[in-house]
Amino acid sequence: MTYEEIKNNEVIKIYIKQANESLDALGYTEHGFAHVTLVAETAGYILETLGYPKRTVELVKIAGYLHDIGNLVNRVDHSQSGALIAFRLLNEMGFPPEEIGMIVTAIGNHDEGTGVPVSSLAAAIILADKSDVRRNRVRNQDKSSFDIHDRVNYSVTKSELKINEAHTIIKLKLAVDTHYSSVMDYFEIFLQRMVLCRKAAETLGLQFKLIINEQQLI
Repeated sequence: MTYEEIKNNEVIKIYIKQANESLDALGYTEHGFAHVTLVAETAGYILETLGYPKRTVELVKIAGYLHDIGNLVNRVDHSQSGALIAFRLLNEMGFPPEEIGMIVTAIGNHDEGTGVPVSSLAAAIILADKSDVRRNRVRNQDKSSFDIHDRVNYSVTKSELKINEAHTIIKLKLAVDTHYSSVMDYFEIFLQRMVLCRKAAETLGLQFKLIINEQQLI
């Protein structure tokens, strides 16, 4: 079973769509197909760049695509409920236990509230997920009613996560329009996530660097 087959699975599409609609109703930024596809592709890029086996890269992309499916149940503890949903789906699809375990562990550890980069897959998902900050994640069209999450995401005009040629550093480079949000606003809501990114990078043998408007902050 491949990543492309998971993406094209109609049941999974329905669950991701409904999970995203639930977060829309709660006022969250976009967590739909754009987000989960970006997380899957970015996580795959990380492990592929670091020389992991092709099947491991495929598995991390599957984990990335399924990582937010737990929002179907509730935003609270969504990483754990998502891991259980993924377990059921993958088991029914005939995935071997070893692969299910790797994917479920990564999904269950991606949230900054309870997650820990306990494996290379979990670390890659954390880095990919927490680096997805961008203007078009904001659903609220009324700028006057933006909350801090809307302001911070809307202020980011460019986001890039890259590993250097020596494979020693992973950099998150952001271009922030301070007309909408200050750099301090970013740290107010993302500091815990950036700390988790640093731990995830260390799990992969990398140093994590955060650069905002050409200034290195971490």
